[in-house]
Amino acid sequence: MEITRILPDECQSLIISLTSPADACRSAIVSHAFRAVAYTDAVWEKFLPSDYRSILSGSSSSSLLSLGKKDVYFHLCFHPILIQNGTMSFQLKKESGKKCYMLGARALSIIWGDTPSYWTWKSLPESRFSEFAELKLVWWLEVKGMIDIRILSSNTNYAAYLVFKLRNRRTIGFRHRAVGLHINVGGITSREVRRVSLDPSQNEIQHVRQREDGWMEVEMGEFFNECGDDGTVQLSLREVDTSYFKQGLNIEGIELRPKDTDS
Repeated sequence: MEITRILPDECQSLIISLTSPADACRSAIVSHAFRAVAYTDAVWEKFLPSDYRSILSGSSSSSLLSLGKKDVYFHLCFHPILIQNGTMSFQLKKESGKKCYMLGARALSIIWGDTPSYWTWKSLPESRFSEFAELKLVWWLEVKGMIDIRILSSNTNYAAYLVFKLRNRRTIGFRHRAVGLHINVGGITSREVRRVSLDPSQNEIQHVRQREDGWMEVEMGEFFNECGDDGTVQLSLREVDTSYFKQGLNIEGIELRPKDTDS
């Protein structure tokens, strides 16, 4: 006798909700009887973050609250939404439903970022934000970001990524030199500063990779968020050798997303 004839729908939905989004989709494919239960709001609301309503309410996409929970889930997987007055974005990792955030350039602290002779603010169709930061010319390069640990998914290994572009022929100071990337979690300062070239042609170990959205990214480091305790994650890009100037770096933001333990 099939289990769907023995167990009431409420029990079936509870069982499926204790698995994963991928398992819920598989169960709907392999069993016609499971399909009606596997796609219910009761199941998919369990896969959404517990605070998804408040996140959506304060976003540019509050109309998503009127959709079914499965539709909300997959929309957030494939379409980042803007929060914090358009200076941050939020989405979900498709496989797990864990939270991903990007601090847009306007959410970062950029030394001399509001001085037009050093930095300018522009827009591009491939940018998820209304503006990105374009480096015109500086000798001292320093960019910092900060995010509250409590808004991240708990029991999750996160990696942070600088999302950027180089302006090809107009890029100076990055072709044969490395920059410093650093993460500070919960006020505990790590001594490790990752020195990485942002130029893919000079990147022997391929730290830099092309993203599907047209930008490039480089990993700044990783950390494990256990319980979402009070505190912040501080992230920085720094190159303060003033013997040469830097030019031609476009910054989209800094993204934090769950990192597979086997990657």
